Amino acid sequence: MKLNKIIIFTFIILSFSCTKKDVVTNQSTEEIKLSEKDKLLIGFSIDTLAIERWQRDLDIFINKAKELGADVIVQNAGNNINEQNRQLLYLMEKQIDVAIIIPKEAGELTDTIQKLKNKNIPVIAYDRLIVNSNIDLYMTIDSEKVGESMAQGLLNATKGTNWFYILGPEEDYNMTLIKEGIAKYINNTNITVSHLFYTDSWNYDLSHQEMNRLLANDQIPDAIVCGNDAIADSVIQSISKYSPDKEIAICGQDADIIACKYIIQGKQSCTVYKPIPKLAELAAEYAVKLAKKENLQIPYRWKKSINNGYAEIPGVWIEPTLVNKENLDEVIINSGFHPSTSIYGN
Repeated sequence: MKLNKIIIFTFIILSFSCTKKDVVTNQSTEEIKLSEKDKLLIGFSIDTLAIERWQRDLDIFINKAKELGADVIVQNAGNNINEQNRQLLYLMEKQIDVAIIIPKEAGELTDTIQKLKNKNIPVIAYDRLIVNSNIDLYMTIDSEKVGESMAQGLLNATKGTNWFYILGPEEDYNMTLIKEGIAKYINNTNITVSHLFYTDSWNYDLSHQEMNRLLANDQIPDAIVCGNDAIADSVIQSISKYSPDKEIAICGQDADIIACKYIIQGKQSCTVYKPIPKLAELAAEYAVKLAKKENLQIPYRWKKSINNGYAEIPGVWIEPTLVNKENLDEVIINSGFHPSTSIYGN
């Protein structure tokens, strides 16, 4: 009898212990599921990280997104549009709440984006317009005003009338907007754009080779509009080697460190500063709002729609600033965009 009581008592203790353990386990599982459900997931698809400024955009975006309670999955397509399409489908399978895309090619994502939309996943085109696609928002630095700033800078830097364009890829819609912005300034002048070259895939070897070819054929312009500062760098290297005695006004965009150094040295006339921190932080804020189905409430000064071939797409367009030797310290260094030591040294 005494033995039976011990067995029964032991059984009760074990049963209570198992039951309690099961309850705790179940509660923990529910808490994990709830946490996963509440955590927003943003998919960031980028065409390449070979461009200096994209890493800055990405770092700022991720930090802001985390501050707002969202996680970010980044996919780098390595300059391959087929890979970018595949990676976007991967992000869809990961059940992202919103997709933000820097496209490799503006018109080659239509089918993939429609699949995202069929899953009710909002899509933001970041700094490059995606055409013929059902996107929710376009966020950019105003590339037409970038073109206006470039024209203004080069008109101030030279009285010469023979200009070259050495731009980025033709499929990058920003190149079209830049040309439209420049045209506003030079259409009614005696300036002639005598050469136009598109740098495929932002391959700076190609822009360097093209400049070498032009100089070898004694085609020397008064001014060169470059698609970005990295292209300007490749052009300046060519000029420094083959025509160091020629004074050619050169403008790029992005305010890369090398461009700022060249401006101080007199090798580059100007660049266009794009307030990347503002754009990247806003993109994170609006991505979270779209994921939560909230109204965006875009400030009037930045709000402008654009027809991308599919529909009128609401847009956020932030204004750039022309940078030359006179205002470089104020715009670049005082704002904290680059430290003084990176440009001037110690």
